[in-house]
Amino acid sequence: MNKVIVTTTIQSPTRAIEKFDSLQGWTLVVAGDLKTPKDYKLTNGIYLSPKDQEKRCKELSDAIGWNNHARRNFGNIWARDLDADIIAVVDDDNIPLDGWGENLLVGKEAEVNFYKPAADAFDPVGATNYPQLWHRGYPLQLLSHREYEDCSRKNITPDIQADFWNGDPDVDAMCRMIYSPECKFKEEYFPMASCKPAPFNSQNIFISKTALADYFVLPHVSPRGRMGDIWISYHMQSLGYKVVFCAPSVYQARNPHDLTVDMIDEYIGYENNHHIVRSIVNGDYSIEQFWPESTRYAYNIYRKMF
Repeated sequence: MNKVIVTTTIQSPTRAIEKFDSLQGWTLVVAGDLKTPKDYKLTNGIYLSPKDQEKRCKELSDAIGWNNHARRNFGNIWARDLDADIIAVVDDDNIPLDGWGENLLVGKEAEVNFYKPAADAFDPVGATNYPQLWHRGYPLQLLSHREYEDCSRKNITPDIQADFWNGDPDVDAMCRMIYSPECKFKEEYFPMASCKPAPFNSQNIFISKTALADYFVLPHVSPRGRMGDIWISYHMQSLGYKVVFCAPSVYQARNPHDLTVDMIDEYIGYENNHHIVRSIVNGDYSIEQFWPESTRYAYNIYRKMF
């Protein structure tokens, strides 16, 4: 099986990148940005300089823009070119734990804890030993309506596997301001899935080959990219792709953030995430309702490359 790890960075190789680069059986592809050090080097993996990306598709590069988390989409394209069967999308501050990437459920029938919430969305974080926290991108309007009583065992075949993260978890800025969490999630709660749309990120996920053409971290949704991966996660589920949430496989040593800036960047999600999940549940969702025209334009270029 051909397996590729995709990320982007503006830093010199971090501890996480060095560990991903050393993993046996995986090829690391790092898409650089204008702020990435000019002398960026990997020991085993592939570094895509800005020039490499523009050479591959100048039109898509221009449509995405620079200083943008969505540069990682060029890593997706390289993974396609490498004929990857499984594509892992990670962040450069998520340090892989022992056994990372070994317990893959993508494309396999798996028995999971299957939740059927009455609300329009499912929050996987609240189903763990940290019920006070919530996943970045979960609609704030639904926080008081979260419930996990309707749960049974069910077999599903996931297209996407979203592994959790110990340490500083992927919660939104408001949650982080209130709780300043440092987590160690118990494995007994995983794997889990739901009949309702749930947010997943671009920090530590595994995607099937067939789903890759639709997976595009969205540019231009929010200035610093705090909603670009969340909105594509909802879009993927609107298309029928199945996601399973699994036990932590990384430790997040989070890069420095200004939480007030993060909160401002996430505000478009506070406004729209409930509308998005409700429209998915009601069957009348479309990207024209929510995505900026420039985002749709970039997405269409990307999909044509597959």
